[in-house]
Amino acid sequence: MYKIVGTTTSRAFRVIWMLEELGAPYELIEAGPNSPEITAYNPSGKIPALIDGDAVLTDSTAILTYLGDKHGALTHPAGTIERAKQDALMNTVLDEIDGALWTAARFSRVMPEEYRSDAMMPGLAWEFERNLGRLSDRLVGPCLQGEIFTIADIVLVHCLGWAISVGFPKPDDKLRTYARDMRARPAFQQARRV
Repeated sequence: MYKIVGTTTSRAFRVIWMLEELGAPYELIEAGPNSPEITAYNPSGKIPALIDGDAVLTDSTAILTYLGDKHGALTHPAGTIERAKQDALMNTVLDEIDGALWTAARFSRVMPEEYRSDAMMPGLAWEFERNLGRLSDRLVGPCLQGEIFTIADIVLVHCLGWAISVGFPKPDDKLRTYARDMRARPAFQQARRV
């Protein structure tokens, strides 16, 4: 059984959703950033961590990729053009969407008070909205890569929810419909109940 260290209100939700999609058994060890529970597994204090036997994996994207490859699901096989396209989409979401959100989080609440700055927020919101528009133009639907639901969809949908919680610009109708449909997946609904 897998163990996840983190919270459902963090990037650990991505891992929980993935495991629900896979139908794989897991246990959630509730732990916030920098808590003793997480630093026992990840000295940086960042969540999530996945424990698989004696192995400890950190970083939600690395964990999703590992699980997808291990279970042969929600990812295209390594070495294929489809995988390269999936990885390109994943990197776009991480760099242009997740990156703006994480920078906003760091400068609004994560960093020590003396380093925080609200002055960056309008620029980050503008960058987020511009990048979201570009991603919307690439969406072929119903998933990022057409008919195939992948780990890139998990990360993007998580980011779209995160954006709402921090007051970033709302996506266009195309991405709102996409996000609504992805959130209707039974595994997403089950992950929300954890």
